[in-house]
Amino acid sequence: MSTTAMPDPTPPRGDDGRLLWSRSEELTGFEALMWRVEADPRMRSTVVIVETLDLEPDWDRFVAATDWASRVVPRFRERIVTPFLGAGTPHWALDPDFDLHYHLRRLRLPEGAGLPDLFTLAEQTAMTPLDPSRPLWEATLVGGLPDGGAALLFKLSHVLSDGMGLAQLLAGLHSRTREPMTDKPQPPPPTGPPATLGRELARQVRSDLGLVGGAARGVLGAAASLVRPDRAVRDAAAYVASAARVLSPPPAPPLPVLAHRSPSWRFRTLDVPFAALRAAGKSVGGSVNDAYLASLLGAFRRYSARRGDPLPSDRLMPVTLPVSVRREEHEPGGNHFAPARLSAPVGIVDPAARVVDVRRRMKAALAEPALESVEVVTPWLARLPGALVATFGGGATRSNDLQASNIPGLRRDAFLAGAKIVRSYPFAPLPGCAAMIAMVTHGDTCCVAANLDAASFDDLAGFEQDLADGFAEVLALVPGTA
Repeated sequence: MSTTAMPDPTPPRGDDGRLLWSRSEELTGFEALMWRVEADPRMRSTVVIVETLDLEPDWDRFVAATDWASRVVPRFRERIVTPFLGAGTPHWALDPDFDLHYHLRRLRLPEGAGLPDLFTLAEQTAMTPLDPSRPLWEATLVGGLPDGGAALLFKLSHVLSDGMGLAQLLAGLHSRTREPMTDKPQPPPPTGPPATLGRELARQVRSDLGLVGGAARGVLGAAASLVRPDRAVRDAAAYVASAARVLSPPPAPPLPVLAHRSPSWRFRTLDVPFAALRAAGKSVGGSVNDAYLASLLGAFRRYSARRGDPLPSDRLMPVTLPVSVRREEHEPGGNHFAPARLSAPVGIVDPAARVVDVRRRMKAALAEPALESVEVVTPWLARLPGALVATFGGGATRSNDLQASNIPGLRRDAFLAGAKIVRSYPFAPLPGCAAMIAMVTHGDTCCVAANLDAASFDDLAGFEQDLADGFAEVLALVPGTA
């Protein structure tokens, strides 16, 4: 969860004109784990970004723009390759049969259709698995929206990148003008050496040596701390306890009204003024993130009460928030986040008190010494059989009621093949929890995108209203902004 919106997160370019975004052929341990956990269909890591447009782009120009993007970002032409005989970790390699025609689609909604029909289409798109033998993305241009509008459904695997990396990517690919840009770099299609058994084995040896080397550095670091054995023992015990908290589900019990799970996703959206949400958080000493999470908790409290289970004021619910752990040495793109696990105060009625309590708990979660321990554990877990990994991963997420994310977005106007992007809704995957709700700031608007398990929410229309009311009660902390 980012604490500020990035004004211009555009990744740098190399001398060849390509964006320096996700260039490593190695999957991180966490990415390999996400890939292997998809052995369970309920754990698929599909992301769908819905961008609404003020007009329908010219198809040929859209195709040309996407072809250019696939040359500027070689990852769009790469697929994940399983090692020889399934041993070792998967990795990225150029698809020798890359076919842009496969990845691009277009369709028109029927006469009289509107945004609800668009999001129904987005749900169905998200629930259809990506072809694992091809690059892990698809783009569908949707026409027929009211007033000549259109939309882009950009579907991809979370293995490609986390929210921060996707913000960097889109900032580098979207245009700042309606008119075609004639000064764009025009790199040729990427090329790479052919895959051979010898090259695959050499790559795997390098990967394994890197894993062992990382573990060895950790052991040496621990040994160095033995200069003060008394403090080393205390620090080691504190780290182990922190790692247990970071890697375990929150201790709060799930809400009974959200007990059921299924592979069916339902999308709901909400637009919230960014300035008003930030002001609401600031009015009680919190941040926009604190106000955001407090608003979501208000929605869940209201929903539980309407479904016949009013919550006491001290009731907590299990929530996980991905927190960016990107460092300067990390390349743009890829996945660099850790789970901040909260027992969140869903029962507090007073929105001011709820924001304050959320801030206190978030500060404690972010201060965990072992917050990044997931990067230590996942490379080893990723080497386990897929079914076993899915069992472990599912157990770690199914007890969550909510995963929430706040993604920095574009604060300036952006265009796609001549069409202005009006809104951008990031529907993140639903890895066994009841709800995954993400928010991206687009211009002056917070675009809230809720991915809800259809079995967990018996009353989707009711929760949609609860979501609006949850934000309204927090925005009311600053009179005149609700």
